[in-house]
Amino acid sequence: MARAEKVAAVAELTERFQTSAGAVLTEYRGLSVAQLAELRKSLGDNATFAVVKNTLTKLAATEAGLADELNGLLSGPSAIAFVQGDVVEAAKGLRDFSKANPFLVIKGGVLEGKGMTPAEIGKLADLESRDVLLARLAGAMKASLSGAAATMAALPVQMARLLAALQDKLEAAAPAGPAPAAEAGPDGGAAASGGEAAGPATPSAGPGEG
Repeated sequence: MARAEKVAAVAELTERFQTSAGAVLTEYRGLSVAQLAELRKSLGDNATFAVVKNTLTKLAATEAGLADELNGLLSGPSAIAFVQGDVVEAAKGLRDFSKANPFLVIKGGVLEGKGMTPAEIGKLADLESRDVLLARLAGAMKASLSGAAATMAALPVQMARLLAALQDKLEAAAPAGPAPAAEAGPDGGAAASGGEAAGPATPSAGPGEG
């Protein structure tokens, strides 16, 4: 490879390291061209899978500030999955393919600049994907909004019941008022109805009258 081509290749790899969400280093010894094509297809838009030269990749990793995380992994036939989409989906794709095709060996990688072991990449693959998490979040929010709407709709009914119960409580607690007392007349008798005092008795007829 001419020097100009090497410089261009290192620059391209450096940019991929810098712009990707993560990178997973693998060994592909024994995989056929058809199997590599199948792996690329399975990764879809989540990652691009590229066979790389170790010497150039070490230079690119150094320029990208990832020498400590990656240079120790660059031995043997190497290929890198550069993750642009969902990192969990990319990890799942690589994990599932390596189970079906043991010749693909996951050696490690980086995620957001942090080194990851094969075991950590396996744990990442066990997580829920971004789409699944978003769907669960949307469902939880929908259920919460539905509950809030039901609560708001029930408020007028609850308020009416509360006011009715409060009124019943006040009426039950109010003491009964005393009956109005009858006013005594001048002779100690009760006053006549309507508040008028009884007039003097009519004198009886004298002897010899009538």
